[in-house]
Amino acid sequence: MGATYVSVTVRNPLERDMAWEGEFLADTGAYTSIVPRGQLEEIGVEPLGTRLLELADGSPTKLPIGTAVLEFMGEEYIGSVLFGDDDADPLLGLTPMQIVGVKVDPVNHRLERSRKLRH
Repeated sequence: MGATYVSVTVRNPLERDMAWEGEFLADTGAYTSIVPRGQLEEIGVEPLGTRLLELADGSPTKLPIGTAVLEFMGEEYIGSVLFGDDDADPLLGLTPMQIVGVKVDPVNHRLERSRKLRH
């Protein structure tokens, strides 16, 4: 199975003209999105706290967390994002995808609209 990528614009929720755009891996195994720290800092998004996470290899880590606007597929998600290392690959987590009503099509390696928006 191949990877699915989507273009995402990350905006500062308080100063929406401050934005960064990147290619994000659509990761259904992660709930929260990860954005490289330097990109979030550049657009003025600040950490509000930290979250303890379990990495794919099972090891625990703490990452700073803040709030940003994620725009993809013509939709907006306003919520939590994790501050990854500066060299981290951006990840679009499952929560934003579900909230805006899209899912991963693993055969065609793209996001598609869900038939139903579930709350």
